[in-house]
Amino acid sequence: MTQRAGLRAAELPDELTAAEAGMWQAFRNGSVYDLSSGDAAADDPSGGLPWGPERSVRARVVCWLLLDGPPALAGRVSSLKLVGVRITGVLDLAGGTVAPYVELRRCRFDREVLLPEARFTTLRLVDCWVPRLEAARLQTEGDLHLPRCRFPGGVRLTDARIGTDLLLSQAVVHRDRSGRSIAGDGLSVGQDLQAEMLESCGELSLRGAQIGVSLSLRGARLSNPGGRWALNAPQLTVERTLYLTPAGVGGPQLMGTTPVEGTRIQPFESQGGIRLDDGRFGDALDLEQARFALTENQDLSLRRVQTPELRFLGERPARGRVALSGARIVNLMDRADSWPGPGRLHMGGFTYENIVPRGPFPLADRLRWLSAATAEYSPEPYELLAAVLKAGGAEEEAREVLLAKQRRRRESLPLGTKLWGYLQDLTVGYGYRPGRAAVWLALLWAAGSLAFTYSDLPPLKSGEHPAWNPWLLALDLLLPIVDLGQVSFWRLAGAWQWLAAALVLLGWVLATTVAAGATRTLRRN
Repeated sequence: MTQRAGLRAAELPDELTAAEAGMWQAFRNGSVYDLSSGDAAADDPSGGLPWGPERSVRARVVCWLLLDGPPALAGRVSSLKLVGVRITGVLDLAGGTVAPYVELRRCRFDREVLLPEARFTTLRLVDCWVPRLEAARLQTEGDLHLPRCRFPGGVRLTDARIGTDLLLSQAVVHRDRSGRSIAGDGLSVGQDLQAEMLESCGELSLRGAQIGVSLSLRGARLSNPGGRWALNAPQLTVERTLYLTPAGVGGPQLMGTTPVEGTRIQPFESQGGIRLDDGRFGDALDLEQARFALTENQDLSLRRVQTPELRFLGERPARGRVALSGARIVNLMDRADSWPGPGRLHMGGFTYENIVPRGPFPLADRLRWLSAATAEYSPEPYELLAAVLKAGGAEEEAREVLLAKQRRRRESLPLGTKLWGYLQDLTVGYGYRPGRAAVWLALLWAAGSLAFTYSDLPPLKSGEHPAWNPWLLALDLLLPIVDLGQVSFWRLAGAWQWLAAALVLLGWVLATTVAAGATRTLRRN
């Protein structure tokens, strides 16, 4: 086709078909050009029914209109608005600048759409069938909308720059030859990326992507059973929230401007690993009711993630691993039945400032959570949990956590030290159960007093000693620092000397433990 410049307003290129001539006139008028038949089955772009020449236009005519089209009619704004149109050939706008507004609904493309390094104001493809969309380094001043489209050969948006919103809600995208459904590495979106109820068959790759507001994958179904990752998004930056949560038609969970068809309510599901390592989320990372179907070698990987709130409220993965190593969280919101079991949870270097459990989460379950995350003994997870509980006013629970830390440490010690640890646990609870120490102190006092009752200790100086009182003598030996004026007046020798030494040593240990517990109680009050 010969490109014609300076066409008069009334002229049409000679070689246009009837369908193309109508599209040409609609473009100049800025009106919708609708070639639908009115039959829903026949108008389904992904259906098997043929679309004949009466509703077909050539891709190169579309390119002509968008890159160097005729002027608009007086008082009109030229734009390309097509409904129910079949576009034959390759739509190649690579490197071009498209000024008119473009919106195609329920259109069928015979070949791929090539938009690498193209520039648009706004581009909307809605309910279209597109063999493949190649749009690396695409730039739009406004939106890029692709809702409810089907892409059997995948979508490439590598290093694309979207000025406002990117919409992929209810789109169906299959893998390309490299195994990726959507290649969005380096993608930049000025506002929201909404991919609610997206169906992705392959790897959804968003490595290093930057989202200006929120990223919504509510109700999405990601499937990549043959690969490692269903969502591969390390170093992803989302200024507000990443939602991996349920979507419902017309409910508050479903956001976006595109109407939703059907009546389904479904959670986020992933058949394959999720990789969000080194991600930054300005408000929250929300996993409420998310389902993860992992193989033994696949991960839900949140290594070194940073966010003010992690809502770990999904269903417990039956297999695979959950990795939070190095993650930094302010508020951890979780449920007891969301975490995997021993050997499948890794939290080395994981830090948080507050815990907000959703539903019952007894301390015993929380301690099992720590144990599951530490195949070998490490004090840091226990000390962090104790500090968080203490900061929240739960000092009793904090002491239980520190006691559990000592018991876990004991299992890694040699036999002799381990036996000493059992003795410390039995007697004073490693110092975290002062009440038990007070009981032992009372028992030792009673036992010592009874023993001294049957003794016949001579005084050091005749006539210069108080009246014999075995109860005061035993108490004087047990209480450190305090002098009740008994020990220094009686001669202790032989077995009585050893008994006195034992009472003094045990008294120091037990009385110190009781004093420490009383100090903590007074400080708390």
